[in-house]
Amino acid sequence: MYRRNRMSGRVRKLLIGAAAATLAGGAFAVSTGMSSAGENCAGLDGALRNNLDFIAGQRAAPDALSDARIANRQAVVDLINQRRAAAGCTGGGPAAPPAKGATKPPTKPPTKAPTKAPAQPAPAPAGGDVVCKGSTVTLSGEGGAPAASSGTFPIGTTLKVTNLDNNKSITVKVATPSGSCVLLNNAAFEQVREAGKFLIRRAVIERVG
Repeated sequence: MYRRNRMSGRVRKLLIGAAAATLAGGAFAVSTGMSSAGENCAGLDGALRNNLDFIAGQRAAPDALSDARIANRQAVVDLINQRRAAAGCTGGGPAAPPAKGATKPPTKPPTKAPTKAPAQPAPAPAGGDVVCKGSTVTLSGEGGAPAASSGTFPIGTTLKVTNLDNNKSITVKVATPSGSCVLLNNAAFEQVREAGKFLIRRAVIERVG
């Protein structure tokens, strides 16, 4: 119970920070550096559908971290809907998943993650064209081999994403459109995220091809 409460507090802090950043900069929480090219309803609808599908999957087959993942994705869904409204997107978009707890079986208490020494922040990598400065990065919810989606760069563009909080980087190609500068699919995000976190707050995004 203590672990769950602490995790809920951490999720609330993430959501509050994301909302504050949105109000201050007028930008989308998962990509505060999104250009006007990303303001397209098809991309926003695609990102919304991916996140709703991810939430539905977590509710259908929950594990110890499902509550945190769902809370993070729901915050992203809310911000996408705000962006759709601001862009004048018509229609209701993809249907929302069933309400939390409707058919969800009880989850197992979370196991305590092993502690590790904090990683030293990495300097901004050199060699690429740094784009979308100040952007945060999260998941698109898509499966398959490591790849990215973007509403700023065309399909086939090669992007390098570096997580400055743990010095991990990955180079991926844009495979699908979205309503953000860059979203990583599940396989790509897993290679650069910190354990238990579903948002990269300090990211460097480079266009390398």
